[in-house]
Amino acid sequence: MKEPDDQDTDGERSGSRSDGRLPSILKASEDTTDDVITDGEESYLDDDLDLEDMEESSHSSQEYFQTPEPSQEPPVEVQEEPQVDVKKKLSETFYYNYLELISMPHVTSEDRIPLYFFILNHSFGYDCRKRANLQLLDSNTLLYIAGNQMVLLDFKSKIQIYLQSSSGQGIGAIGVHPNKTYFAVAEKGSFPKIIIYEYPSLKPYRILQEGTEKAYAYVDFNNEGNLLASVGCHPDYTITIWDWKEEQPILRTKAFSQDVFKVTFNPDNDEQLTTSGSGHIKFWEMAFTFTGLKLQGSLGRFGKTSTTDIEGYAELPDGKVLSGSEWGNLLLWEGSLIKVELCRTGMKSCHNGSINQIMLDEGEVITAGSDGSVRIWDFETIDTADVIDDTGLLEIEPINELHIDKSVNLFSMIKMNEVGNNFWLAQDANGAIWKLDLSFSNITQDPECLFSFHSGPIEALAVSPLTYLMATTALDCSVRVYDFASKIPLVHMKFKQGGTSLIWAPRTVSLSAAQIVVGFQDGVVRILELFDPKGLTVFAGRKKILDAELHLKYVFKPHTEEVTALAYERNGEILATGSKDKTVFFFDVEKEYKPIGFFNTPGPICQLMWSPANHPENTLLIICENGYILECLCPTFNDVDDENVVTFAIPTMLLRCFHFTSVKSKILRFMEVQRREEQKMLKEKEREERRRKLAEEREVFGEEEIPEEEEASEEEEEEVEEPLPEIFMPPTPSPILCGFYSAPGSFWVSMGNYDAGFLYHCQFPAYVQGSDFQKQENEPFDFRVLEGTEDNPITTITFSNDQTVMFCGMRNGAIRAYVLSENDPFLISLKDYWHFNVHDNNYGSVKSICSSFDDQYLLTAGEDSNIFVFDIFSEFIAQKENKAIVPLPRPGIELEAPPEDIEDPKAYSIENARKKREHDRLMKKVEELKAHKREQIKILRNEFWKLLALNKELPAHMQFQRTDFNIDAKIHAEIHKKASLKMEQVEKELAWEKQKHELGLKKLQDRFREPLESDTIVVYAIQSDHQIASYRLVKPSKYSKLKRPSQSERRPSKLERFEKEGPSKKESQRDTGGSISLQEESVLEKEKKSRPRTLSEIMVENQIEKTNKLIQQAERAQLKILQRKKEWEELYKSKPDDDYEDPKDVQAIKEAQTYMGDFNLKTAPDYKIPEHMRINAAKKEEELGFLDSMAHGKKRYMNKCILSLRDHKLAVIEEIQCLVQELKNIQSSIPASKHLPIPQVPQIYPEEVPERRFQYDEETLLRFKRKQKKRQDVKSSSKQSGSGGSAGGGLGFLKLSSGKEGDLTTRDSLSRSSKASAFLELPKQTEFEKAEPSEVELEIMKRDEVKHLYMQQFLCNRIKELTVTFDAELHLLRHQKLKLDTKMKLSDLHHVTLFQEMLLLKNFEKQENILQERVNSLDKEEQDMQWKINETLKEMEEKKNEITKLQEQEKALYAGFQAALGENNKFANFLMKVLKKKIKRVKKKEVEGDADEDEESEESSEEESSLESDEDASGSEDDVFDDSICPTNCDVSLFELALQLREKRLDIEEALVEEKKIVDNLKKEYDTFSKKVKVVATNLNAAEEALEAYQREKQQRLNELLVVIPLKLHQIEYVVFGEVPEDLSGTLVFSNHSLDRLQQRIKQLQEENVKQQKLNKECRERRKVLIREKREMAKTISKMEETVRELMISKFGRVIDLEALQTLSVNTTLEELKIRKLRKELSNAKELRMWEEKIAQVRWDLMMKTKEHTKKLHQMNDLCLEKKKLDSRLNTLQNQQGNAFQGPRKADIVAKQKVTELVQAQAEKIVALKEEIALLRKKGGLILPPITPMQENEMNSMDA
Repeated sequence: MKEPDDQDTDGERSGSRSDGRLPSILKASEDTTDDVITDGEESYLDDDLDLEDMEESSHSSQEYFQTPEPSQEPPVEVQEEPQVDVKKKLSETFYYNYLELISMPHVTSEDRIPLYFFILNHSFGYDCRKRANLQLLDSNTLLYIAGNQMVLLDFKSKIQIYLQSSSGQGIGAIGVHPNKTYFAVAEKGSFPKIIIYEYPSLKPYRILQEGTEKAYAYVDFNNEGNLLASVGCHPDYTITIWDWKEEQPILRTKAFSQDVFKVTFNPDNDEQLTTSGSGHIKFWEMAFTFTGLKLQGSLGRFGKTSTTDIEGYAELPDGKVLSGSEWGNLLLWEGSLIKVELCRTGMKSCHNGSINQIMLDEGEVITAGSDGSVRIWDFETIDTADVIDDTGLLEIEPINELHIDKSVNLFSMIKMNEVGNNFWLAQDANGAIWKLDLSFSNITQDPECLFSFHSGPIEALAVSPLTYLMATTALDCSVRVYDFASKIPLVHMKFKQGGTSLIWAPRTVSLSAAQIVVGFQDGVVRILELFDPKGLTVFAGRKKILDAELHLKYVFKPHTEEVTALAYERNGEILATGSKDKTVFFFDVEKEYKPIGFFNTPGPICQLMWSPANHPENTLLIICENGYILECLCPTFNDVDDENVVTFAIPTMLLRCFHFTSVKSKILRFMEVQRREEQKMLKEKEREERRRKLAEEREVFGEEEIPEEEEASEEEEEEVEEPLPEIFMPPTPSPILCGFYSAPGSFWVSMGNYDAGFLYHCQFPAYVQGSDFQKQENEPFDFRVLEGTEDNPITTITFSNDQTVMFCGMRNGAIRAYVLSENDPFLISLKDYWHFNVHDNNYGSVKSICSSFDDQYLLTAGEDSNIFVFDIFSEFIAQKENKAIVPLPRPGIELEAPPEDIEDPKAYSIENARKKREHDRLMKKVEELKAHKREQIKILRNEFWKLLALNKELPAHMQFQRTDFNIDAKIHAEIHKKASLKMEQVEKELAWEKQKHELGLKKLQDRFREPLESDTIVVYAIQSDHQIASYRLVKPSKYSKLKRPSQSERRPSKLERFEKEGPSKKESQRDTGGSISLQEESVLEKEKKSRPRTLSEIMVENQIEKTNKLIQQAERAQLKILQRKKEWEELYKSKPDDDYEDPKDVQAIKEAQTYMGDFNLKTAPDYKIPEHMRINAAKKEEELGFLDSMAHGKKRYMNKCILSLRDHKLAVIEEIQCLVQELKNIQSSIPASKHLPIPQVPQIYPEEVPERRFQYDEETLLRFKRKQKKRQDVKSSSKQSGSGGSAGGGLGFLKLSSGKEGDLTTRDSLSRSSKASAFLELPKQTEFEKAEPSEVELEIMKRDEVKHLYMQQFLCNRIKELTVTFDAELHLLRHQKLKLDTKMKLSDLHHVTLFQEMLLLKNFEKQENILQERVNSLDKEEQDMQWKINETLKEMEEKKNEITKLQEQEKALYAGFQAALGENNKFANFLMKVLKKKIKRVKKKEVEGDADEDEESEESSEEESSLESDEDASGSEDDVFDDSICPTNCDVSLFELALQLREKRLDIEEALVEEKKIVDNLKKEYDTFSKKVKVVATNLNAAEEALEAYQREKQQRLNELLVVIPLKLHQIEYVVFGEVPEDLSGTLVFSNHSLDRLQQRIKQLQEENVKQQKLNKECRERRKVLIREKREMAKTISKMEETVRELMISKFGRVIDLEALQTLSVNTTLEELKIRKLRKELSNAKELRMWEEKIAQVRWDLMMKTKEHTKKLHQMNDLCLEKKKLDSRLNTLQNQQGNAFQGPRKADIVAKQKVTELVQAQAEKIVALKEEIALLRKKGGLILPPITPMQENEMNSMDA
């Protein structure tokens, strides 16, 4: 081992291990210069610098240079406030002290235990499943993490150097600087550090702190090496960018909410980063925001692709990212979306499993996957990859490929810097480091495995009792043996299942200590023998001789689940095995591990331990996981014949059981009581001491001062004690982790979960026979406190050989050693210990720990795949051997055949095999008994059949009936019942199989029969070999039913929809609005009719009616004018222009120009596809469906014909059978010499009735079963048997059906035959004696014979006629079918062509739809814009009409005023000036500010009318006259009229200005829309041209498809010298129908030409007539105009505008104002009456209140007078009775004062009332009567 600062005098690293390495480390660290400089490059170690500057340094303070604490807790870092004034920089030559950084062992007492009690010697493990746990520092040095250590491995010399973790809680990730001069170690713990080490000096260079909360997951340097990126683990997942040389974080943010695996810089852009992890990938960019530099992340969106964990990725130079996936495909990311997913040809994944790393190297992409393959891909192909279809997949193939092995799982790769070579180092997650040559040349080396390790948790470790050898096993199915003295692995052996337990056989079993016992997951135990192969005889051709070999000696399977414990008895005679199947098995070692027996335990076993030699009895301690500890005596082995043993269970095994019950809460309570008692004792001692001091002070200060001090001392209040901890029992029992014997019947155990933190001393209770282990509860009688193990229990315990050191393995990967006294089994001296974290703290629980046979080495194995070897400190320096001694091979071991291994995990265990053998033996006996009984039954049955036969031979009256043989009917009933029950049982048992086969049959039918509409039926002719077969017709294809919409159709535009729907909608809205208004009017009218009308309403209605009549009269006149105008406009519109052309003619000419003349072929490059001839996939599918449906219909019709022909044949055969039967009957009555040959009955072939294949009966099934049995007997291949079975089965069915129904006679046919036979039946000859026939009889016989001969000939002819007729029908139908076959072949060819066209069109469909959608959108946009333009034009026209109306109103205003002035008015000019004067009017919404006033003046200047433009020169005179005063002698009414008309003129001018503004805005909108329309039209034309080009390209691709057209020679018109030319490329295939149509078209065009010439001549004549009529009409119009002018002059004196005159006939506004004025007057009068009524009511109320008030005043006056009288009387009585008392009394004075105050208050109220009365009089209220003098005097007296 080599420590970081061990250096030779030359400054180079030494390869030998120095015993004095620790002093050298100290010396090296002391020589390190710790200087920190500021911006001014001043050293902190200068003499001028004071201590304060030293404290300000954030790197020389205690934050980084803390003294290592003894405990393993992370040191508390002192965080100082940052200094704002001066920014400190670190010197480039500054280094930290390594020994002050690293975590040191924790020792409770350095007096007893040295600090370096254990020193790391070597590491045999490798955490191969940690990400990026393989880095390269130089060409020979590897860097990886091993628990709490960093290992620097020289893979050539195999020398290891170790760097210890600083936190002591593990290392999370490592990263190497691009220049290989630094490497980063990111640790785990509470706010862990990142330490940057310099290489090769291995000095701590920089420390980065507070980058995450718990642990780092990944670190990465940028390409320049000045930045470092780190990402944390749960819970914060913080990503941090560091300026690591300044130890400052630049940016920090949360990466994601789930595990983040990796973070890297973009090699080409340091401002871009990428992170990936669980179900995500994220792309980061450093961006400047308004708050400063930030990290902005964009989460990758998978879209249609399934979400996946991403292990490997690579950033491409152009910013894209290439990542892997769990299913092995490559994902190319662009932005935050997947651009394309890459796979191999045939939709194969790029790797069979996840892609763990992706690298870019020399223009190639390298991927490493979990399938053990490295593949090289072309960078350009990947970089330019894009999607080609909807699947999102692109198929590519790798350039090169290297497959290492099936068992290899490549996790990461790193390139070696060797010039001229392309070597890579690969991390194998299955426990190896590989060297790969990726040069792919002729001299490429094979993959080389540099190192091999365990992968995953190591389950067990054992040490040889004789030498420095150790063996390990793990779940990776391997057993490995190491020489830990020489630090080399010796040998490893692979199995099918993972190893779970292992022990080394003691020397009592193997004297050379050569045997290793291993337990496996499947319950198998294997005993391996280790030997040195060099001691074997060397044979020629032998492979390379290794240092050691393993030989399988024994193998057996005692358990059904994994073997968890193995133990040899102390004498080595018995091997005990324990398993999770809750059994303990014993084996006799001397008898080659013969099974002794087993017993069951109450729980899964975790440990077995035999009692040591000093115990009197040889017992076995069994520790179960669920809290049970058992003890049993060593079993005795009885020599019993193995054949007679039924089971290996030991029924007489005596067990003692201890069921652990939690006592931790009681212990804690007991310790709390002790603590409180100790505190009380201390307080009592302090109190006694205080009293003693008080007594001494009493002597010094005297008696007087003592009481106060005593009083103060005794006033101390006793503290209130807290309640003791409650007794707690965990709901789930704590598991037992390990234990060991202390004394006979006593043992120590270590518990997990709640009961952790103590070692419990337990004792077995006395054995009670028949006791239940489940109900038993026992408590330990003693305990030992284990410091710091509350949450970190001890998982394994072992002792040194002299029992003075107890080695403990902890759950968090730490090791602990307790130093004990000699002969201390009760652990009384268990106090001082040495503690150090070695394995990973999170997942590195120590599984095994043990010392070497001589206690010089300590070995540990953990779940983090690491194996560590430590040197144990010893006061006696012993010379250690540097190599282990491998046992020599036994003589003849090379000749021994290895035992048959148990590889099947489902193989029977020993006990199960024994039970199976016994079961088979019993079943064999049962079968023998059954066979014997069957033989007896068979004999009895034969005798019974003989008796039945004898009974049958007897006479009938002597025979027994069949029922007489039934001995007992109940027996038969019982037999039938049992048989039915068995049948039901069998049906239930076979129900699943039945349903399974039914489902299989249904699937076959659905697959092969359901799609068939009709099967092939072959009908054979009767007299010839002709035949006709129907079509095997499947159901119509999807194309015949499919009709999907085409996207290439243009949708109607918005304008078209508006034109179609708009008017109807408007009319409906108008109708609804009108109906609503009509409803409202009807309601109002009803309300009006319901109440009587007033005079005012009648006046208003009369005025309204009068006005309405005038308005209606004016409207009718105006309507006539408008109607005349409209008629004139329509007339002028209907007038054609001089260059007018008929649209029909234009369209016809256009069509002629388009379609007539030279036709362009579809193959022409300038061929333009007409709109109606454009085709797409949807139309082609419809065409294909139509073709399929048409072909299907024709085939179905032909099948019907063939089926009817087949039925006809069946009828013919049936009739022939009847005729043959009749013929046979006839021939029986005529001489044989005159017999005609009977015609043969036609045969029905199986092909003619295919439906009978599926008809079967029981006989058919039995025949099929017999054939199946025969097939099984014949040894033939499965394929031949399958084909033979199917053919045989089919023939069997057909034979059965034909045999059974060979005559094909139905009931009808039989009845007909019977009738015929009855009709032709000859009279039977009687059995009388033969006599000579008479002549008459002879004549009758002759006649009958003639008749029968005729019938014979007739029947034969009839049979022949039937056969001939049927054959003729078949020939005719066959001829039709041949024609149809020809057509169907042509349709099939056409179908192929259409299908090819459809596939081609589907390829074009996507782009075509895009182009068509663009054309549609542009068309829609153009139509929308055109609609807006039309709307704008309409609004402009409306506004222009409004402007014209306003101008006409203005003209009418001036004309009316001129008419009002009359002629010769001397104030006409003045009044006209007043009318035309410009006035600045304030608008209704006036805006404050001078700027707004300027705008108003500008607006007013713009509001000048067109009529005033001629009089602008006289504007200066407007300022001279005053229009506010009417001149003298001027008519005031005309002046006021001028002012009113001026206001109206101004209103009109304002309206004109507004309308003109609106018109201007509309013109601008029109111009804008016009420009947009032009742009859209240009784009539309371009899009249509693109679509047309795409259509042309599509047509060209369609033209390239080959079309098969069969032609006959007479159809070929293109011949050269009478022969068909070889080159037919310039020919056309034209149908005769089309050719005839073109020839007919020539004649039609000639006829049309004659008709058009005749029509042209007629039109010219018509034109001349129309011109003549036009001249005459013009003359008539001029005459009528002259007449109208004369009439107007004669009537009006001048030519006037009648329209304007009619418009001025009624002033609608004035009339409306009059009506409104009248209504307002009426409403005001009504309101005035209402207010007068309210005033009268109020006056009445006031009068009533005044009367009431006056009445109250009179009452008050009377009361005052009465009071005055009472006072005078009271005073008189007092004067008379109070003479004895002189002076006023106090009570009287008070009463008098109260009365006086009351009087004054009433006087004030009277004054107030008087004032109120006076006020009311002034307001016109009611006049009160005057006050009388008497009342006035009374009031005055009251005032007095």
